[in-house]
Amino acid sequence: MTIEEFNFAGKKAIVRVDFNVPLDENGKVTDETRIRGALPTLKKILADGGSVIMMSHMGKPKGKVNEKLSLGQIVGNVSNLLGVDVKFAKDCGNADAEAAALQPGEALLLENLRFYPEEEGKPVGVEKGTPEFDEAKKAMKESQVNFAKKLASYADVYVNDAFGTAHRRHASTAVIADYFDADSKMLGFLMEKEVTAIDSVLKNAQHPFTAIIGGSKVSSKLGVIQNLLDKVDNLIIGGGMGYTFIKAQGGKIGNSLHEDDLMPEALNVIAAAKEKGVNLSLSVATLCGKEFSNDTERKVFPINDIPDEWEGMDASEASLAEWKKIILSSKTILWNGPVGVFEFENFAHGTGEIAKYVAEATQINGAFSLVGGGDSVAAVNKFGLADKVSYVSTGGGAMLEAIEGKVLPGVAAIKG
Repeated sequence: MTIEEFNFAGKKAIVRVDFNVPLDENGKVTDETRIRGALPTLKKILADGGSVIMMSHMGKPKGKVNEKLSLGQIVGNVSNLLGVDVKFAKDCGNADAEAAALQPGEALLLENLRFYPEEEGKPVGVEKGTPEFDEAKKAMKESQVNFAKKLASYADVYVNDAFGTAHRRHASTAVIADYFDADSKMLGFLMEKEVTAIDSVLKNAQHPFTAIIGGSKVSSKLGVIQNLLDKVDNLIIGGGMGYTFIKAQGGKIGNSLHEDDLMPEALNVIAAAKEKGVNLSLSVATLCGKEFSNDTERKVFPINDIPDEWEGMDASEASLAEWKKIILSSKTILWNGPVGVFEFENFAHGTGEIAKYVAEATQINGAFSLVGGGDSVAAVNKFGLADKVSYVSTGGGAMLEAIEGKVLPGVAAIKG
């Protein structure tokens, strides 16, 4: 059952949203993007004549009540954007009365799910690796089921529209789905778009298909890289992770970030790319800094000949020229991770240029482009290019696990 087909008239729908929005020191929302993302789903339910119960986490309260992470602070924002006076339940685990009182066209927001340790299903205050931990974990699993059952009891229908948490088997993202039949649980519009966009890249990609994988560590992206080698024509590896590949091949990388223990894996990736006919493109030269700071002295060196006292911090113009050619000749593009120290203005140029190339390939050459991961998303937003790429993913971790070929519990709980 899809959300488009379903008629919510007279039904109570409990919707897992991602309202984990940034707040300032006064508890005011500084970016409403995530709330806006859920509006199509919420408005469809209300327009049909249903009522909506929204549930979300905020931050990491680790199973304890923390007023600084209370969703009560965002009720005004949600009300304004939804166009409905949103009610608030101060205890998500005991909201029977508030849920029962909901009338068609009304909306209720539950307090932070993670105030209950049962949401994440992690034992609190017990040391890992001890017999006590194993016992506590077993007991917690049962408690998590009961918590999910409680949440399910508030509504007739379950909708998951929180892609950012789809890779977690939490009470509200996966376990709850067991208490609704196949016709009474579905993905929200945002989740549907995310799943479709990832499927477009992984299952229906037009060629040439280029993946741009950046970021600081090979360890966090190794599974992604290995899975992509069977799918892509070009694999661009930039950012801090590139120096592990260079050092593995005998290059001098100075003080650049690297992972010695992953050099054998880097060599395996290089060999596998060659065997599969994948064009693996590493940086040819790098903009280096004397120190890890924005205002440090800067100089360009060949990627495999960086002096000891220097550290690679951004892609050079020579590397960008090479990558531009690859990106502009692509029909499918996947981008995750920056190619430099994006948080420093003086070393953000490379990542900004990649954003422009991906947008140009999409707008002028008709490529399908999927961008995900914090700094990649920040780059397309910073340069006003978010609407110039095909899709910007809201879930970095979930997107990475999907690209790695893992089953996402939040999707599987509904689609099987």
